[in-house]
Amino acid sequence: MDDFEPSEIDSYNTFEDFFTRAHRPGSRPIYHEDDPSHAIVVADSRVVVYETLSDTKTLWIKGANFSIASLVMDTNIGKAFDNAAIASFRLSPQDYHRYHSPVEGEITGYQSLPGDYYQVDPVALQSDVDILTRNRRDYVVIKSKEFGDVLFVAIGATDVGSVQIHAKYQKHGTKVKKGDELGMFQFGGSSIIVAFQHGRIIFDSDLLRLSKQKVQTSVEVGMSLGSAS
Repeated sequence: MDDFEPSEIDSYNTFEDFFTRAHRPGSRPIYHEDDPSHAIVVADSRVVVYETLSDTKTLWIKGANFSIASLVMDTNIGKAFDNAAIASFRLSPQDYHRYHSPVEGEITGYQSLPGDYYQVDPVALQSDVDILTRNRRDYVVIKSKEFGDVLFVAIGATDVGSVQIHAKYQKHGTKVKKGDELGMFQFGGSSIIVAFQHGRIIFDSDLLRLSKQKVQTSVEVGMSLGSAS
């Protein structure tokens, strides 16, 4: 508990307070914080990364009709992220459940989409059922000088009480720094999809290598995800 604030269990009045606990300042350093050409991990989680949406669908998300357009219910965004590079983060109930911006930029889009709360573990993701496009989700589009448009989708899962992008980041034109807290999940498992336009990111080689083997990597907020290409 030393990484969290407050660090004493007795300081939390409810389990929900504990579940949405905040990190202690400085406990999750931001990789190359002053260099906007490096993207970071958005949540304490397990991650896989793929250079194209085609690879993602072949190796990880097997839903028969999964696409960026169906994920955000917007054909224009779908076209902008044609064959996007994908980072898929899975959070378990024991994880820190706040999530952070992977890049520096400006909010150019926000939407909240209703849905269910199906399980999002690897078995579910690799079934023919389009879990991610059925679940409750919020998303923002961040325009970044270095990465182009970056799509951040927070997706509820089993027993999640709510999915919410903070009100500040629901407004077009809001500036966001790499590592800023974008929002939080309430109790339960959850998932995050971050999509980069094709050819705009080079994911870290260790993450790519393990992902091609269908191995999730345990990561923490602020770690390196990749660099602008």
